[in-house]
Amino acid sequence: MTQPPDGLPIYRVLTGPDDVNFCRRVSAALELGYQLHGSPALTFNGETVIVAQALLWPEAK
Repeated sequence: MTQPPDGLPIYRVLTGPDDVNFCRRVSAALELGYQLHGSPALTFNGETVIVAQALLWPEAK
């Protein structure tokens, strides 16, 4: 597959609280065929750790 399914972009950044739901979202993107792009970024908003992970469709490299 040369393009991501369902009209998704070739580059995505997922963000959210560092919890099981975020991990499931990243896992779902990997199952679709995306690859991790770089390391995750973490920050703390005073209450919760927020994480961001970039993903790239492999045909875009």
